[in-house]
Amino acid sequence: MTIQLTIIRIDEYGQWTTTLGTDRESQLQMLQAKIYYDIQRLFSKKDCIVFSNRFDEFFAVTNCLSVEDHLSIDLELANLYPNLSMSITIGNDETPYRSNLDAYESRKRGYLLVDGRKIFGRKMFNASDTKSENNHVKIMHIDIEGSSNISNQLSPYELTSFVLRIYSRLSDEFLKIESLTFFLGGDNFMVVSNKAVSSEIYRIINDVGIELGTKLKCGIGTGRTGKAAAEASTRALDTIRLMRKRGKVQPIYEIQCL
Repeated sequence: MTIQLTIIRIDEYGQWTTTLGTDRESQLQMLQAKIYYDIQRLFSKKDCIVFSNRFDEFFAVTNCLSVEDHLSIDLELANLYPNLSMSITIGNDETPYRSNLDAYESRKRGYLLVDGRKIFGRKMFNASDTKSENNHVKIMHIDIEGSSNISNQLSPYELTSFVLRIYSRLSDEFLKIESLTFFLGGDNFMVVSNKAVSSEIYRIINDVGIELGTKLKCGIGTGRTGKAAAEASTRALDTIRLMRKRGKVQPIYEIQCL
């Protein structure tokens, strides 16, 4: 059972930004938003999902993607942003955290030149086959229960600070089981996992909720691709909301699309 992560990074971004002068921040914020849009759009077309790790680095869940698919995306990004140097690193391993490490180690070892493009990835030529029985992705979609009530008690900035504290705690706890957490905006988070079981997931969201004085709910989705798993997790979260309206309280729910 493996998961494939692709890290897309803007190389030497800091050095490039200094060439724009001191009145550059508004330009950079617009540029970063556009880059994220284009990366998400290109990978989404290939049944993947992308998360922003930092504004100059993105994580894509790419179980369905071959090296050739990566090359086509890399080339299109190069055409869209000819003044920026972007790199793609592919990692494969049993958990998202280990795939992240594999990508990190691959970058340190250096790139391979494929059809004139630089691609990093020690195991990239064994890119996951979506038809493999051992290939699947588990993604959790977590949000805060009753966030509208919280927003009536806190100012917009205080609410953001509270949400980021939850994000930090979820990230810490899920990292202990080699899962990666990403903030989606609003009061929503997604966690890329592989081996986490329902009891572990429930313990984490329950403990974090108690610690910070709130309640969390979690839809769990499993699929052969990142996009399929994310969609299943959102459907699972919607199911929790529907059950709650009918009087049944259930903090986690899982849907498998295998």
